[in-house]
Amino acid sequence: MATGKDRQKQLAREHYERQMQRRIEREQRAKRTAIIGSTAGVVVVVGGIVAAVALLGGNGSEPDASASASASAQPSASDTASASAAAGPKPYDAASGTCGYAPDSTGGQAKDVGMPPAKVDLKPATKTMTIATNLGDIQVDLNNAKAPCTVNSLQFLADKKYYDGSKCHRLGSDQFPMLQCGDPFAKADGKSQDGAGGPGYVMAEENLEGAQYKRGVMAMAKTSAPGSTGSQFFLVYGDIGLTPDYTPVGTITKGLDILDKVNKAGIIGGGGDGTGAPKQSVEIKSVTIAGKS
Repeated sequence: MATGKDRQKQLAREHYERQMQRRIEREQRAKRTAIIGSTAGVVVVVGGIVAAVALLGGNGSEPDASASASASAQPSASDTASASAAAGPKPYDAASGTCGYAPDSTGGQAKDVGMPPAKVDLKPATKTMTIATNLGDIQVDLNNAKAPCTVNSLQFLADKKYYDGSKCHRLGSDQFPMLQCGDPFAKADGKSQDGAGGPGYVMAEENLEGAQYKRGVMAMAKTSAPGSTGSQFFLVYGDIGLTPDYTPVGTITKGLDILDKVNKAGIIGGGGDGTGAPKQSVEIKSVTIAGKS
């Protein structure tokens, strides 16, 4: 028969176990900021794939490997939670030609450069994004016609030199082949909790119908919450079986050889999800976006 002391010990043990579980969940959320997860802390990605997908969150946003449709893992960028449904970001409104960006209310680390203009232009249908890195240029054809709010945000951030000097902080593996960038505070040293940096605002996801994340796709990182896309993005150098939750914003037309080189060098400080900081450092010198003729 259990004594009063036995009962107290059991309660204390259960309390300790609950504390440890909450601690583990907090640490997992912190890591989820990366890749394919994008805003405040975007991560949100791969453990197999589910764990990795969680990392795709960003601004807390990085790609989230756990969202993979065919695998059990997902990607990460610092977890950027979306604002409440009422005050959260709104998708592109064709009637007014505007996008509803919203402040990121999660309290993640922000490089505040202001808010993009709400009014957007669907022309030209395609814009060229040039990411100048220490390893050479990566060029992406941005789909302005189908992801106008996202392209407008990228243009705004590029004009503000938001990405200049930042490091791509998360590299996947052959199972989760992507490189995540866009956290302006990332150290990419394999020790720091990168992936939580964002621009202080979030936006709705776009162009999701039939979205696939195959070699050559550039997509935006986010957390598991809708409307949590921020500044973090991931560049896909293989095929990832993610669910269609991350805005496919463009197609890489130059620089896939750079991604292959970075992948071949491997990762440092990787966690159980198979992702980590790239051994071959990738630093963004500048980002420019121009209309495609």
